[in-house]
Parts: sequence; C-alpha cells; structure tokens
Amino acid sequence: MISFPHAKINIGLNITERRPDGYHNLETVFYPIKINDVLEIIESDELSFQSSGIHIPGEATDNLCIKAYQLVRQDHDLPAVKIHLHKHIPIGAGLGGGSADAAFLIKLLNQKFKLNLTADVMEDYARQLGADCAFFIKGKPTFAFDKGDRFEEVSLDLSAYYIALVMPPVHVSTAEAYRGVKPAKADVSLKELIQLPITEWAGQIKNDFEASVFAAHPEIKDVKEKLYEAGALYASMSGSGASVFGIFEKAPALKQLEERNRVFYSI
Repeated sequence: MISFPHAKINIGLNITERRPDGYHNLETVFYPIKINDVLEIIESDELSFQSSGIHIPGEATDNLCIKAYQLVRQDHDLPAVKIHLHKHIPIGAGLGGGSADAAFLIKLLNQKFKLNLTADVMEDYARQLGADCAFFIKGKPTFAFDKGDRFEEVSLDLSAYYIALVMPPVHVSTAEAYRGVKPAKADVSLKELIQLPITEWAGQIKNDFEASVFAAHPEIKDVKEKLYEAGALYASMSGSGASVFGIFEKAPALKQLEERNRVFYSI
C-alpha cells in the first residue's frame, strides 16, 4: 500500500514564551503544499525500513516511521511490515518532511489493517512523535499554538496562487535558530492577521527566526529578497529554515535562483 506524504510551509511564526519544560510556546499557520515523498508498506516477516532518493542521516532504526509503527503496535496487534520511503521533500528545510512521513505511516497502518482509528486518535499518536506531526493527519490549513501541536482550522485557500519554494545549500540547526530568538507575545495574534489580504501580509506577518538566521546565513536572506524582486506578493522562511517560499499571482521566472538552489513549484 502506497501513500504520498506532503510538505507544509509556515505562514508566520511567533515564538511567544519559553515553557518550564524547556520547549517554547508559539503560534503559526501550517499550510500544506504539493511537494511529496512516497511511502510504501508491505507485510513482511520482520520490521524493516529502507529509503531511496535524498539521503536520510542516522540509523534506519531511529527513523520516525519505525517509531510511529512501534507506537501504534503498543495498542494493536500488527504484523511486521517492510517500510520503503522515497525521500523527495528536502531535509532540514522547515517543511516537516519527517513528521509527514511518520503521520502518513500511522494513516497507512490504520487503512491497511482496518484499525478503525479516528483522526483524533491518530493525532494523539502523532503528537508523541513531534510537535508538528499531528498536523499531517488531516493536512488542512491550520492555526497551531502551544508547542505547535494544538490546532484550530483556518479558512485559507491559496489554490489560485503559485507557490515557489527555494532550498539553498545551507543547513540551519533548530537549536541554533531558537538560541537567536527572544520570546515575546505578539501584539496581534497571527490567527487574526492571516485573514488579511495576501497583499498586506508582507508588512504584518513575520517569522521570528528570520532575524538571527539571516544574520548567520545571509544567503538565505538573499533568497527572500530575490523572491520579492521576482514579484512575490509574500515571501518568508518556513519554520526555522533553511527553505524560503514565495506566493505569486502568476508563474514566476526564477532562473537565477535555480542556478544555486533547489527550487520547487507547488501549483
């Protein structure tokens, strides 16, 4: 059985406070985009994980897909499966690719083995694997808050626009990104700002990680500037980076960015 985990972008990201448990509270809007991995499970004599496409660092046994399987198996009598993941979503890009793969693995298990899990139950499993993981169970435009794992659906449809996503050859550590942020309550909640016309987002909706990440990696800032030069209505780094997306009214010409970066088009 095969599925196609999709990426997400963060439209706005406010780090509002540091929590006693060491995490941070935040608010952001997750929006699904059409950049996909390919995930397949087949019944097997033993549990295994293989991958192709983009190299996935670390041991196969530590992959979130394996952890998702083991989590569900604690409560359900599952047979062993062979998991194959073809990786296309850039890694370390702020696109949630690993979280998407784990969430879609939970959905595949539910479908293939007729576990009859509700979306809410699958979200509860996914939350144990990562803050943004539960988003990918439903994969609808979502206002996320607390650690980024509590959700309210938002009315947001970008299907009439072109989204270009640029992945520069830069790695941004999430820990590095958080060290550069001073948490502060937003003057106006992102939940309200997202309802503004897209033409007003650039002056209102921000990503708190950008200031410190751009200072450390000016080439990422340069990508954002070039997206605006190419006519983007709104451009932003996604999550803690390193990817940057632009929203356009018409298909953009980004040949200059394509020379040094990986560029994806989600239409």
